[in-house]
Amino acid sequence: MTELLTAAQMRAIEEAAIASGEVTGLELMERAGRGVVEAIFEEWPELKATSHRAVVLCGPGNNGGDGFVAARLLKEWSWEVEVFLYGDPENLPPDAKVNYERWCGMGEVRLLDFPNLTDADGESFNEAMYVRVREDQPLLIDALFGTGLTRSIEGLLPILELTDLYAAMPELSDVRTVAVDIPSGISSDTGEIVGTADPRMAVPANLTVTFHKQKIGHKNDWGRRLCGHVVVKDIGLGPWDRYAGIVE
Repeated sequence: MTELLTAAQMRAIEEAAIASGEVTGLELMERAGRGVVEAIFEEWPELKATSHRAVVLCGPGNNGGDGFVAARLLKEWSWEVEVFLYGDPENLPPDAKVNYERWCGMGEVRLLDFPNLTDADGESFNEAMYVRVREDQPLLIDALFGTGLTRSIEGLLPILELTDLYAAMPELSDVRTVAVDIPSGISSDTGEIVGTADPRMAVPANLTVTFHKQKIGHKNDWGRRLCGHVVVKDIGLGPWDRYAGIVE
């Protein structure tokens, strides 16, 4: 019996929960996004006292859906929130698309060119992230790929380079980065950087918020070094652990 899950085990647990009819995928996504916001306020209590800025990077799958939920909840908390979508909104999974549409009722989504970013995309992200950084360091939420990543995120190089550059600048040291599930670029099954040995092909986090249980990648290799503080949020999946072989 292990407390560390693979991506396949986590997927089996979620699918069993949804198939039971006791919870929907949309409800799980809502709980996950809420868990991200709760973890942010627990990690940095001072952020709860007043409104701040957040830049949310959403990917083309359900991890992006979690990001849209977190964006909506921070907006409801009177934060200034800017959301980027790396992908085509028409191709989002059903639950993620619902939350994309909910966010669109509150704010703009800035689309990043898919599958490869351009210099213009990098400049757009740079403007959103750092145009007022010396007055108000923003929170960056990485909801790009999560546990389902199977290929290198080299196509995100314009943003990865900016993230790496600004993280190294002392005047920007207060920028906080939060990964949803696991930092994008890291394999949740091994902790290795997917498709390369280049550490620039991952988004380092100060805080990683994962759900139900930690994954193998949080504890190994580059995952152990790039996840920052890992927080596990309960989204109500305990009764279905047996579908991953966790409970005999």
